[in-house]
Amino acid sequence: MKVQNLTPDPRIRCRDYRIGAIGAGMIMAECHLEAYRLAGFPVAAIASRSPARAQAVADRHAIAKVHDTPEALIEDTSLDIIDIAYPPHLQPGLIRHALKQPHIKGILAQKPLALSLDEARALRDEAKAAGKILSVNQNMRYDQSMRVLKQLLDRGALGAPVFAQIDMHAIPHWQGFLQGYDRLTLSNMSVHHLDVMRFLFGDPSEVTTVTRTDPRTEFAHQDGIVSTMLRFPSGLLALSLEDVWSGPRAEGYADDQHINWRVEGTEGVAKGTIGWPTGGPSTLTYASRTETGGEWVTPEWDTMWFPHAFIGVMEQLQWAIHSSEAPALSIADNVRTMALVESAYRSIDEGRTVRHDISKD
Repeated sequence: MKVQNLTPDPRIRCRDYRIGAIGAGMIMAECHLEAYRLAGFPVAAIASRSPARAQAVADRHAIAKVHDTPEALIEDTSLDIIDIAYPPHLQPGLIRHALKQPHIKGILAQKPLALSLDEARALRDEAKAAGKILSVNQNMRYDQSMRVLKQLLDRGALGAPVFAQIDMHAIPHWQGFLQGYDRLTLSNMSVHHLDVMRFLFGDPSEVTTVTRTDPRTEFAHQDGIVSTMLRFPSGLLALSLEDVWSGPRAEGYADDQHINWRVEGTEGVAKGTIGWPTGGPSTLTYASRTETGGEWVTPEWDTMWFPHAFIGVMEQLQWAIHSSEAPALSIADNVRTMALVESAYRSIDEGRTVRHDISKD
């Protein structure tokens, strides 16, 4: 059975603005810059903490200009957009420097935006005062299975959502900087899943989070393995589980990294996988009493979360600048995701379910 009107990837509406890239690690080199190459977005300059590493990435991606420091790149008046892929404790300073530059039209920041909710709120308010577009790279919203799932939910193919789950056993090996943080999994990995739950279902009203330290790590931390249950005003329950040192990982052990998800509704079920742990496309299959006659249907696509979702992330910022519309990934919305992460930490600290109040955000 062929299903119509499902679009896993957004169309590109704008390629007009010159991008300056800050960072030369895996996410920038393999995801941001590769996505921009595929989309035809103009990347005009790059900088990182290591000029030599920035030069190597520039050579690989044919970027004409390499700046000695991120600050020098931000001050380059030939640029329109600053794209930051930097550790979160260093990111706010770069954002604030960019907000002061008259020539900068937009900033794409990484998640988490900052290490505290108060600082995230401050950056939101400072961007508004500066009249600048500050967008946050919540790229899981552009994963193809999540986009198609959102379309199914919006058109009622699953009916009223009853239960949802994301189950992660995978290793984000590129985030070595996390070893310097006490707050670990919730701020840096669960934030993907909590944000996509908001994207799919809106803001929850209750949060219950439990955690344990992970003995497979080699550094101190507060939250290793994390399980968060969200209750929404409709009664929907949504579970997010993150195991980011999945293992054991000894020599000779056959790796079993994966991320699975499932959404059950009154009229149907959708389930699938997130593809980045295996290097393939994400998947979705669904059955709907109203749309498929109860049969399981599996739409297919060739694009992947890494790198193709990063096309949508940069495109929505380019379009916001071009159209003067709010970006799809706005700083105001991201502060609400940061607030949800903070509620999860409060649930851990207090050992109970907490009310999640978004009224002041």
